[in-house]
Amino acid sequence: MTMEIVRHSERPELWDRIPEEFADVVPEYNLHGDINADFWTRLFSDFPDHQCVLYDAESDTILGAGRTLPRTWDGTPEGLGNGLDASIAAAFADHDAGAAPDALCALGIEIPHAHQGKGLSGALLRHMTQMARADGLSHVIVPVRPTWKDRYPLVPIERYAAWTRADGAPFDPWIRTQVRLGGTIAASVTQSSRITGTVAEWESWTKMAFPDDGAYVFPGGLDTVLIDRERDRGAYWEPCVWITHEVRGRTAPPP
Repeated sequence: MTMEIVRHSERPELWDRIPEEFADVVPEYNLHGDINADFWTRLFSDFPDHQCVLYDAESDTILGAGRTLPRTWDGTPEGLGNGLDASIAAAFADHDAGAAPDALCALGIEIPHAHQGKGLSGALLRHMTQMARADGLSHVIVPVRPTWKDRYPLVPIERYAAWTRADGAPFDPWIRTQVRLGGTIAASVTQSSRITGTVAEWESWTKMAFPDDGAYVFPGGLDTVLIDRERDRGAYWEPCVWITHEVRGRTAPPP
């Protein structure tokens, strides 16, 4: 296996394969965030050098994908904002205003099921640090979607983020990987990513019925979805845990 990092600007056709090759990597409902329609496609038109895949040319296999956006950040936990949606909106507002970014926000790292457990997510995270260093940015900031939070959807995110194993390491595998690679848990956010849809859409996404109004635990959900049948609406806020990585040895930002 010969792995390399390939940017979207170098081989955009690789990204056309991701919907099929990465099927079921994230729950279906996660593909329908409210913010997606406004900004998701602009990742590739406005920031093609900041979207990358981990690629094995020998076998023509995509081993992982990472999406990032540069944005301003004042260095405080409060300045991180309310998670994924707010960070995406802030990054594009900074871009459109011509503001100089301070940090690289990692929107997501995805590894196909066949290649999970091989340390590839860490390889992509380290590459993001290298990208931030090359851009003269001070930090990589990550609104983490905890791997095991769906097992405990009724536990508040701030409590879940504080859980540790007997050895003192974070309980959650993805948070633990981030901390092992030098990350610092900075904040927990209850309303990171908003997903709304009709009741029929939510039943399709989750493969379960919602016979009545109320809050439901559902497969893959990190919290509950609120169903309102009279309004024909399901509404869900996905939580996150902010983790920050200081970029050491960074170069000066370009003039």
